[in-house]
Amino acid sequence: MESVKPVAITPAKGKLRRTFAKVLNIHKLSGVAPEDGVEKAKKNQEKVKFDQDFAKNANLSQSFNKLEEEYEKRLAMEALLAKLFATVSSIKSAYAQLQHAQSPYDSDGIQKADNLIVSELKTLSELKQCFLKKQHDPCPERTLVLAEIQELHSLLKTYEIMGKKLESQLKLKDSEIIFLKEKLEEPIKLNRLLEKRLNQSGQLCNPLDNLHFSGINPTHFATYLHHTVKSIRGFVRLMVEEMKLAVWDIDMAANSIQPGMFYYKTHHKCFAFEHFVCKVMFEAFNLPYFSGSSESSRKKKIKEDRQAFFERFTELKSMKTKEYLMARPKSRFMKFCRSKYLQLVHPKMEEAFFGHTHLRNQINAGEFPETGFATAFLEMAKRVWLLHCLAFSFEPEASIFQVPKGCRFSEVYMKSVAEEAFYSLDSEPRVAFTVVPGFRICKTLIQCEVYLSNS
Repeated sequence: MESVKPVAITPAKGKLRRTFAKVLNIHKLSGVAPEDGVEKAKKNQEKVKFDQDFAKNANLSQSFNKLEEEYEKRLAMEALLAKLFATVSSIKSAYAQLQHAQSPYDSDGIQKADNLIVSELKTLSELKQCFLKKQHDPCPERTLVLAEIQELHSLLKTYEIMGKKLESQLKLKDSEIIFLKEKLEEPIKLNRLLEKRLNQSGQLCNPLDNLHFSGINPTHFATYLHHTVKSIRGFVRLMVEEMKLAVWDIDMAANSIQPGMFYYKTHHKCFAFEHFVCKVMFEAFNLPYFSGSSESSRKKKIKEDRQAFFERFTELKSMKTKEYLMARPKSRFMKFCRSKYLQLVHPKMEEAFFGHTHLRNQINAGEFPETGFATAFLEMAKRVWLLHCLAFSFEPEASIFQVPKGCRFSEVYMKSVAEEAFYSLDSEPRVAFTVVPGFRICKTLIQCEVYLSNS
């Protein structure tokens, strides 16, 4: 029987086994592992990433919590301040109520206001303690709204009290006015009674009322001269006001009329303008109708026209200026008004006053519009014209005069428009310029008004 021989491993089979073992080792080294190993590696990586994200989110959450905490503290402080100001407004309102209740006296109102003040002061004390103990309001948003409502309510209450106080003051003033009117009525009635008695006795009659040609005397002329000068000064005031509104240099304008003149007071500069207006308005006053004629025919004409001048005086005096001009558009008085206005008011002045020269154009065409400036001029022109007519009603006619610059002051012929000159001047006073001319009527002399200076 044959014996079993062991099988010998051939070189080819050994080579194959080594190759297989090598392949297995390569797979292990290259990471090609069984499926469980791969999943375990992935889980490790995800865990690391999750830990990193969690740490980052934890930091963000911590920062957010800090911001939220700061916001809540700030909101709580705003709520505390709002409540503080609202409480102060309530105290102010309660104090106003207390004052109002004292006059007229109201015991219930005083007690109510006093209790309200004490209550609000307690609230202030509580707010102080909350601030010191850092006790924050649990609902600051609601507190802010309520505080605003409280403050507005307190302000409204304060305004209501102020309104009631003003109403009571108004009623008091009304009652005072009624009382003063009643008190004034007594002297008015007494004055009327005295005026009636004086009129009946003939002691209070206006010298120009019921004036007759045969009865005219220098007193009538002096009275009407006073009215004329008053209207001239009214026009001068209006002209100066217009200059100021037009932003004119008043000093320069006065200096252009009287160069280098020293005035004792600032308002004395108006005398320079008054001098200019009088100079223009009274120019040619000695001539009949302000127009020239030969001396012989002039004397004859004046003798014949004395009564005619007086009749013109009476007629124009009783009429309104506008009505007279409309009824007689070609009269000598219309020509006088037009000529004097064009001389007195320069085109540049009119344009500066009104922004145009329409008024000048209308007056040049014989129309005087209804403006304050034109009305004031017409009133002045009427007075000067009537004074002229009255002057030529005398026999001989009243004459005009003025004194030259530098003339020694004389109380017989002159009177000073500024008494300050007598106290300010060291040497003998001299005439700087004539403001209002003087007049001679028969044997009566009416002094001219002058401004004085050292030189």
